[in-house]
Amino acid sequence: MSMTLIHTVGHISFVLTALSFYVRDILMLRALAIVSGIFGVFYSFNITVAPLWLTIFWLCVFMSINGVRIFNILRERQGISFTEEEQELFGTIFRQFAPVEFMKVMRIAAWKSVQPGEILATQGEEMDDVKLIFNGEVAIERDGGEIAHSRDGTFIGEMSFIKGGAATATVKTLRPTRYVVWPKTELENLLKRNPTMDLAMKAVFTIDMVKKLGGDENESG
Repeated sequence: MSMTLIHTVGHISFVLTALSFYVRDILMLRALAIVSGIFGVFYSFNITVAPLWLTIFWLCVFMSINGVRIFNILRERQGISFTEEEQELFGTIFRQFAPVEFMKVMRIAAWKSVQPGEILATQGEEMDDVKLIFNGEVAIERDGGEIAHSRDGTFIGEMSFIKGGAATATVKTLRPTRYVVWPKTELENLLKRNPTMDLAMKAVFTIDMVKKLGGDENESG
């Protein structure tokens, strides 16, 4: 077999490894790692007169670990089912999350429906939760004056969650509103245990803040 072909196989192995670091989906990451390992084994077996058995052994170990994890992920995903409302959130605001991660986030959440005039946050008071407007409209008030309206897909209390401190504005519902609420302590503990979920949630909050800064909505907590 020509050395040119063998070297090409070796390059493919490293390219696939690099791609696995780039993708967000953990299942795709592990699948690419296994394919990379297969190319790596072929390369290590043919690059020299004698196969590189040490390299081949550890590549097989890594492929086995990833194979087991893929099996477990697929088994977990078979047991996942979202409600229509959860599916809408997963396909829009929480698209940064893997299905299993989103399921864990929603497991500690509660859905609530309120009438107009409900106070969801009060300026100057500590917030013990994070809210997300699913359907409805709220008024943002600061120092007694109304400064903006917010609608579907807006977080309330995300700045207090990230930085700590009291709410920077009062949030009041203007019409029947349905929202999701996460207890602050439970959400913090969940994200601390799952670094990839922590990064995904920070990305979700960042997108929300950029949307507020770029539109007619202001910070709401």
